[in-house]
Amino acid sequence: MAESSAPSPIRKRSIPAGLWTKCPECDNIIFNKALKDNLHVCSKCDYHFIVGALERISQLVDENGFEETNATLISQDPLNFSAVKSYKEKIRQDQKRTGLKDACITGFATMGGQSCGLAVTDSRFIMGSMGSVVGEKITRLIEACHEKKLPVIIVSGSGGGARMYEGALSLMQMAKTSLALNRFQKAGLLYISILTNPTMGGVMASFASLGDVILAEPKALIGFAGPRVIEQTIRQKLPDDFQTSEFVLKKGMVDSVVSRHQLKSSLVLLLELLAGRK
Repeated sequence: MAESSAPSPIRKRSIPAGLWTKCPECDNIIFNKALKDNLHVCSKCDYHFIVGALERISQLVDENGFEETNATLISQDPLNFSAVKSYKEKIRQDQKRTGLKDACITGFATMGGQSCGLAVTDSRFIMGSMGSVVGEKITRLIEACHEKKLPVIIVSGSGGGARMYEGALSLMQMAKTSLALNRFQKAGLLYISILTNPTMGGVMASFASLGDVILAEPKALIGFAGPRVIEQTIRQKLPDDFQTSEFVLKKGMVDSVVSRHQLKSSLVLLLELLAGRK
């Protein structure tokens, strides 16, 4: 019997899933460990990936420099809201997916040895929207820092604004957080607001826009209504960079656009220069 001359089939090596991430800005394929080591910033185009609250805290605070507060607060369902999914189902789903109780983590932190109160919202949890728990945790942090005479830093990332599942109870958090900040700032205490991608809706219309110093990460989407809604309303074409950090910087809405690599050092410098000197 003649031997076959057909070449043996080449077995392709499968690449394990979850090792690589594609940059949505430039299509660069990035090894996940390298991405994490680079603070989740694309080394090719400087695109800033969205990061969760826990990751954000680890990037900003000193080693063992964070003490969480009000960690057990959990959203209720005052309206018994139900659509495709009930509100309770949505909360459980996002709790499991993110490992968070709600869309905000608050606590006392040290940065470069400087003490402060720190709150971080997480856009992965119901779009980072502000319900009763987010508003209550931020208000309690502001009031605690008022009592302790500590500066406050809030890192905002919300594509959902106020949380519709809670109706007016959610909307009132805008006023509650704003009033707490008003009392805090009248006492001569420092509030630094950091805007990340995205910071929209009721969050931007309340505590996110009230900082004594407002910083933003590059190319973050910042505003109230989204650009598509605005275009449909005014029936005009908006600039390509409309509502980006760089656009609102030109309009005076933020004080500086700061890369994630320089964010901690910038905050440490601001705390050293301004805390207690307002």
